[in-house]
Amino acid sequence: METDRLVLRCMTLDDVDLLLGIFSDPIAMQHYESTRDFDQTLGWIRWNLGMYEEFGHGMWAVFERDNGRFVGQSGLVVQEVEGKREIELGYLLLRSCWGCGYATEAALACRDFGFRELGRERMISLIDPRNEPSRRVAERVGMKLEREIEKWGKTVCVYSLARGDLIAEAE
Repeated sequence: METDRLVLRCMTLDDVDLLLGIFSDPIAMQHYESTRDFDQTLGWIRWNLGMYEEFGHGMWAVFERDNGRFVGQSGLVVQEVEGKREIELGYLLLRSCWGCGYATEAALACRDFGFRELGRERMISLIDPRNEPSRRVAERVGMKLEREIEKWGKTVCVYSLARGDLIAEAE
């Protein structure tokens, strides 16, 4: 997938060092369970490879289009939310790329892919309530706060967007 400034592609096992730039950064990971080491990052990539195989999507590695510099990850993953399978739109960038609009740009591409190419009817984002920048990205792509739930041992905001809402907004 490409946007004006970004290229999104499937992760490979060779991306482990790139992703460690995010996963080993305690500030970038402050709203997640913890940082990740090499083996945990490799496990994350393998989990995504399984997502691609089973569902045709997962988190994708994101690069600047002009120079190929790694920016982060964004994509669509399957999550279980209160006993129901949902498609989550996710994004997580290198701290050096925060504030550039890349998260919104990548998330919009993933959102459109999910609705147009995959025919999904609904997407969610699960966001720590204190993660204001991530909440703003969800809102910029059209999501609205639906509710708060308990997941991963903490309270999480569920942002959602239905394809019908996006179509109605465009008309």
